[in-house]
Amino acid sequence: MNEQRLIDIETKLAHQEHLLSSLDDALTRQQAQLTRLEELCRSLLQRVRSLPEPSTEGQAGNERPPHY
Repeated sequence: MNEQRLIDIETKLAHQEHLLSSLDDALTRQQAQLTRLEELCRSLLQRVRSLPEPSTEGQAGNERPPHY
């Protein structure tokens, strides 16, 4: 194997290692963001479930008071 070919292969390997490291960092950031979003969704779902049921009697909760 000639010297230049070995240098080319080592250069390509170095670039691939750098790319793999960059992709790993991106994946780690995305996983952290996904975890935060899942926690937010759970929190919002819990808040929505804790809201009182809307009244069905004349929809008084949505009506404006008479003085408006």
